[in-house]
This record gives sequence, structure tokens and C-alpha cells, in this order.
Amino acid sequence: MPANIEIKARVSDPEALLARARTLTGVGPETILQTDTFFHCETGRLKVREFADGTGELISYHRPDSEGPKTSSYAIARTTDAGTLRDVLAAALSVRGVVHKKRLLLLAGRTRIHLDEVEGLGSFLELEVVLSKGDDPKVGEKEAVDLMEKLGILPGDLVSGAYIDLLGE
Repeated sequence: MPANIEIKARVSDPEALLARARTLTGVGPETILQTDTFFHCETGRLKVREFADGTGELISYHRPDSEGPKTSSYAIARTTDAGTLRDVLAAALSVRGVVHKKRLLLLAGRTRIHLDEVEGLGSFLELEVVLSKGDDPKVGEKEAVDLMEKLGILPGDLVSGAYIDLLGE
């Protein structure tokens, strides 16, 4: 199963963070509107991510609910009809909740920098250091910590869990 190292942090000044991120990437950002519908499941998390054009992804992932860099294992299945997939899963599993966000995506090497504006929650940063098969997760954790420092993210800014958890759903 593919994996990455992730962190999530609250952001008090998204414009300043975007400026710092641009100095690291030199390109971007790409704006992506996403609606994530989470389903009740026995292990990990399961969601359908819908994009503005109707396409989407079914994403299953497992990661600890802790602050700081952590390994997330995931599987993704892409679809051209996210709405129908969401409806079928909702009938079978029931919906846990829905997260609406505007995501700014920048790339720094193998790390995806997400600046998210989450409806009902505010501004956040997510870092995803994409691991290749056989990569040592400790190396990815170090990369995440280095980027946090360059972006001005402090340990007190870090949050655990997923946006759906923060929404209390």
C-alpha cells in the first residue's frame, strides 16, 4: 500500500504562509475545490473526494491520530462519476460527515504542500511527503520537520486527526 508522511497545522496568516511556500516551490499554487464525504467504516477512514468537474477518488487511509509527522498508508481508486459512487456508498455504509474545502497545492520536491480553507474550521496547512517503495519513513519525517521550520510552523500549531474529526462529525 502506498504511504506518505503527513502533518496538519492550523494557520493564522494564510497569505504569509503562501508567500513562504512560494519561495520554496517557485511555481503555483494550483487551486482545487474538494468535497470529501466520509463513511462509517470499521478500520481507518473511507471517503469519496469530489472535484468540481464531477470526477473524484475513493480513498481509504490509515494513520495515527497524533500531532507531528506520521505515516499514512492509503489506497486510491479514481472515478469519472464521484456523485454516483458517493450515493452507492452512502446507501451501504451511511455517511459520517462532509468536508468542503478550497485547497491551494504547491510542490516542493516530493512533498505536496496544501494550504486549505476548510468550511466551518478555517485555515490549515497539510504537508504530504510522498514515500517511494522501500523508503525509510524516518527520512520522510525529517523532510516534513525541515519544511515545517522553513514555513514557520510551530509545534503548537500542529493538530491531530482529520478535518472530519475537527468538525465533530
